[in-house]
Amino acid sequence: MTSKSVQSGNKSLWREIKRHRSVYFLLIIPLAYYIIFKYLPIWNGQIAFKDFMPLDGVLGSRWIGLDNFKTFIHSFYFAELLRNTLFYSFGKLLVSVPAAIILSVTIYECAWRKLAKLVQTMAYLPHFLSWVIMYGILLTLLAPGDGIINDVIKAFGGEPVAFLTNTKTFPWIVILSDAWKEMGWSAIIFIAALIGIDPSLFEAAIVEGATAPQRVWYITLPSIRPVIVIVVLLRLGTIMDAGFNQMFMLYSIPVYSVADIIDTWVYRQGLLQFQFGLATAVGIFKGVIGLVLILVSNQLVKKLTDSSLF
Repeated sequence: MTSKSVQSGNKSLWREIKRHRSVYFLLIIPLAYYIIFKYLPIWNGQIAFKDFMPLDGVLGSRWIGLDNFKTFIHSFYFAELLRNTLFYSFGKLLVSVPAAIILSVTIYECAWRKLAKLVQTMAYLPHFLSWVIMYGILLTLLAPGDGIINDVIKAFGGEPVAFLTNTKTFPWIVILSDAWKEMGWSAIIFIAALIGIDPSLFEAAIVEGATAPQRVWYITLPSIRPVIVIVVLLRLGTIMDAGFNQMFMLYSIPVYSVADIIDTWVYRQGLLQFQFGLATAVGIFKGVIGLVLILVSNQLVKKLTDSSLF
């Protein structure tokens, strides 16, 4: 390639950038967000390997190698924290994703468009509510004294159930409330994929006499399978994040044994007790696990199907 062709290519590139400058201006805010809050903090990740002292700073703190990682792994609660975190993460994955798929297919197949829009709006509205508000709603529904559900149970002669302080019911409240809050928002991705399906496929299936369930099973679901695979793989990357905000609002001392996850432990041990190096080490530990899960699962999916993340 000659120098003239390189210069010509550079000029052409700059002309295109100048032509679409409004689009590039829109990228400034998200780029600034990722640079400031995602990439620059990587420099401070080295405190995971140090006995970090705020007065000494990042560079001045004493190097201790893997001691912070050993402190976490050898913690008395490590096995319990890991078990609870994985249980809630996989539980939410197994419930929320199928629920979002079912909701999106139902909305897409609904012949009454006004009803479909109403259901879609009502379904993704909880996503915009904070877990503080969601906790108030759950308390109104599930409180043992005057909760609506317990009032129904008592009306039929049953005994009230302390859903939020019972170790048997609490995990299901966490998983189902997360599905209730997030499945509508997650369904938007699948609805966008459904809109892209060629309508002639459905028309041909109707001509051949395929029923609605058959059209869903043999056309709709296979058509959005690549999107489902990508969503699941991306969720696997955050499998060690079981939802700190939700758990912090819902859990209490009676359910610590089934509610305490890695993030809540880090909050108490790493932040409240100013063990920033320990908190950073746990963050790196979670990131490595998520990366390994994505790489392994992506390779397995690539071998078994024709869809993959990369």
